[in-house]
Amino acid sequence: MQRYDRLKHILQLDPETDFLEIYRLSATYEFPWDYARSLELALYRTYAVPSIGRLLARTAELTQRAQKRYDDTSLLLDAVVEHGFSSDEGRTAIRRINQMHRSYDITNDDMRYVLCTFVVMPKRWLDAYGWRRLSSHEQHAAAVYYRTLGRHMGISGIPSCYAEFEKCLDEYEEAHFAWDPQARTVSDSTLDLMASWYPSPLAPAVRGAGKALLDDSLLRTFRYSPPHPAVRRAVQGALRLRGRAVRLLPPRRSPHYARQNPEIKGYPGYPAGYRIEDLGTFPGTGGRTSPGTPGCPVPHGTE
Repeated sequence: MQRYDRLKHILQLDPETDFLEIYRLSATYEFPWDYARSLELALYRTYAVPSIGRLLARTAELTQRAQKRYDDTSLLLDAVVEHGFSSDEGRTAIRRINQMHRSYDITNDDMRYVLCTFVVMPKRWLDAYGWRRLSSHEQHAAAVYYRTLGRHMGISGIPSCYAEFEKCLDEYEEAHFAWDPQARTVSDSTLDLMASWYPSPLAPAVRGAGKALLDDSLLRTFRYSPPHPAVRRAVQGALRLRGRAVRLLPPRRSPHYARQNPEIKGYPGYPAGYRIEDLGTFPGTGGRTSPGTPGCPVPHGTE
């Protein structure tokens, strides 16, 4: 198999009916590392909406139990990608997410916005750092995938195509991004979590690199000092070099799912290490509270 053979196969599929297969090929074969990073950034972005950031601060899931929250969110969303909407695993994962959401006063607008971040941010990340950009065919399939997932989660008014997802995201952020001290606490905790994945002497550099990837609207909202231009150039340049290097590698022969990421620290593996029905929290039953992911999942690209 040659480097672009999988893309050729994707372009032969119908994005309206084969959207799950196309999305799986893009997310688990073509760009698994990029999707993981861009979805982390997508979730992080939502903290800048005070109603979301304050809710996450009140539950303490991203301040006191950040690693578990990260693991559970990744694994629940991953189950749908890997097994599909009609599988027992996929239905169980969606049921768990919905159970958590129903325990909190989360507006439909906030849910729809989070869904938009998971659609738009991977496309923007790959535009900047990917070994190739997503084709318009892949964008179409991803929009159908997340439109379908959003309906399963009871979200109304879901955009119908990538352009509408992007417009919804940009307009919502312009109207709702605002400083909130509780949201800043969640932001700081998330940067600390990401730094914890590396040896402790590297923690300050990891936090600095994370801030270098934030756009100006996020930096202003969280009241972070702008990173030094040289740091931003170095971080972004390193990611672009990585993309060029990946382009020269042979294509992946087997899928890489989020459950295989080294950042998942709390579970040794599926099915031995966890059951999907036990992921997350169970508000109202004496368990720890968590809103799950106030929204939805993921990706896109552009040609």
